[in-house]
Amino acid sequence: MPKKAGKKGGGKLVGMTEEERLLYMQQKAQAEEEIAKRKEDMLTHFLKDKLQKEERNTVLNLHKLRQQWRAVLTQTKSAELHNDMSVLSQNFERVLDYKDDIIKSLVVDLSEREQQSELARSSHLQNLDYLLELHRCRLAELELNFSTNLEELGSEYNTEREQILSAHQQESMYLEKVMFSMEKHYADLDNEARRDYESTRNQIKKQNKEDKQSVKDQMEGVVEKLWRELQQVLHHYNETTKDRFIATESLQIKDGQSAKEIDTHKKHIQKLQESISALRCQLSSSQTGITAQQLHSGREELAQKVQHFRVQLAEGQTVRRKQLTKLTIQSSDATKKLQEIVAMGERLIRLSEMCSKLETEYEKVLPFYTSSLSEEELNKERSNAMEPPTEKLAQLMLDYLPLEKFWQRYNKVQLEHLCLKREKTLLLQENERLRLYLKQYLDEVSVSDESFRQQKLLVVLSPSLQDTAATERRDKKRYVVQEAANVVHKQF
Repeated sequence: MPKKAGKKGGGKLVGMTEEERLLYMQQKAQAEEEIAKRKEDMLTHFLKDKLQKEERNTVLNLHKLRQQWRAVLTQTKSAELHNDMSVLSQNFERVLDYKDDIIKSLVVDLSEREQQSELARSSHLQNLDYLLELHRCRLAELELNFSTNLEELGSEYNTEREQILSAHQQESMYLEKVMFSMEKHYADLDNEARRDYESTRNQIKKQNKEDKQSVKDQMEGVVEKLWRELQQVLHHYNETTKDRFIATESLQIKDGQSAKEIDTHKKHIQKLQESISALRCQLSSSQTGITAQQLHSGREELAQKVQHFRVQLAEGQTVRRKQLTKLTIQSSDATKKLQEIVAMGERLIRLSEMCSKLETEYEKVLPFYTSSLSEEELNKERSNAMEPPTEKLAQLMLDYLPLEKFWQRYNKVQLEHLCLKREKTLLLQENERLRLYLKQYLDEVSVSDESFRQQKLLVVLSPSLQDTAATERRDKKRYVVQEAANVVHKQF
């Protein structure tokens, strides 16, 4: 059959052109494709139906299996639960019996403990009553002892107070007498000191007036002497500066002459300038054989001469100015030195007056202290002083020999100042010590009445009372006290 179809087809294709053949082949391919698609669709539809049927069957079978498995599980689980319930019920009954036994034993113990607590409470109450009785007895005894001791202390305090008051009155009377006698004694001493002070004051005033008059006379002589020396110095200064003064006057005259010469030279220069201008006019008017170069050289020579004269004049003026300034400075220095000498003399006069006022009678009689050296040492010093000095310092010391007396008095004053300072410190220390002694004495002796009137006084037991209290403590009975808990523990 296919061969026949092939032949038919081959026969058809033989009589066709190429285009027809191609169309025929395409149509044939399309028909085959459609047939294949239909077959595939049918096959897929069949398979889907079959798959749905299989799924329905599997779901049904699974449901059946689950039902059967559940039935089997319920049977086995119910059997296990029945066994567990039986075991638990047995355990519960056993525990319940055990708890009942424990409760019964606890009830018995509780009744026994209640009986014991009743017994302990009764014994404790008995002990408390006994202790209360003991404390009451002790309180009564202590009250009796306190009252007796208080009465004894009150009596002793009153006796001691009376003794102290009497002693205080006696000591206060004694102190008043001592104060009266001391005031009288110091009043007499004060009057005597005032009289001595007035007498010494009058004497010192008289002596000061006399000393002042003598010092005034001496200082007037010194001032006159200084004035003479000042006049001599001034005369000497005038003589020494006379030549310089004459030289300055001559220089001033020369200065005037040089100024006149400068004026004449200026006039001469003006005349020369006028002549130069006239010559220039003549040169311009009449052409002579003089050349302009010669005139220029002549003018330069004249200018150099004028410049030389000006320089000489300036140098002379500077030299004279320097000499004048030097002279004025020297004169001002000399006046300042003389003023300083006069001020020093006035200061020395004032200091001598002040020192004479402050001098004591002993210093006026013996102004210089005696040397502590022996006669041999003094002779050696004198012999050494007579020898000519070899060193420069020794030669300079010879110029200050007149000041030895001054240094002696100065050293004496310094020594007295140091001695007085030391004596002052010693007196201050002694004063502080005496004040402390007096304060201690007054604190021990003086007892005011207010101290006895105070409410809060310190009570001091006498040795006899302390001994009696100690013996009473020894004689007292000591009771041993036990706690109720210990007693109950011993009973049971």
